[in-house]
Amino acid sequence: MPRYLAFLRGINLGNRRLKMDHLRGLFGELGFTGIETFIASGNVIFDDRTTDARRLALKIERHLADRLGYEVDTFVRTRAEVATLAALRPFAGTDMDAEENTVHVGFFASPLPAAQARGLAAIRTPTDEFHVTGPEFFWLCRGIKSSTSEVWSSSAVRALKLPASSMRNLRSIRKLAVLFPA
Repeated sequence: MPRYLAFLRGINLGNRRLKMDHLRGLFGELGFTGIETFIASGNVIFDDRTTDARRLALKIERHLADRLGYEVDTFVRTRAEVATLAALRPFAGTDMDAEENTVHVGFFASPLPAAQARGLAAIRTPTDEFHVTGPEFFWLCRGIKSSTSEVWSSSAVRALKLPASSMRNLRSIRKLAVLFPA
């Protein structure tokens, strides 16, 4: 049976506080099996016979909106996709290995149109750099906490009108790849 990982946007941020046992129960209501959560930030591992990840994401989004009363953007990936992301080193080795830098992986529902992907990849500041690959992007944040980066409020990023996404630290993706081997 296929094993998947759902990345939920905005879980346990602001007023969207949710216990992980409740979240696992909501996934159980959908008939999924082998349900596990990883840290309290909306990472749900599960099994399902369906082979269409996009259909699964829509099913989860509808169910969570119905049961929680608010929309939860959902991005579903296979275990092979998670393992591939964990292995990628999209930036220079010195940037990837520097302790003071952070690399995040962002998930879109589908690949960006070519112009948007090129636009995001072209945004570079002394602090920030992007790499786009299919329906994901990598964000390198050099030397500062990612929460203090101003790149997301920049006119260049706003002009791209990017679709909804959810990000995870690359370290978390690598841990998930170990827990969720291909």
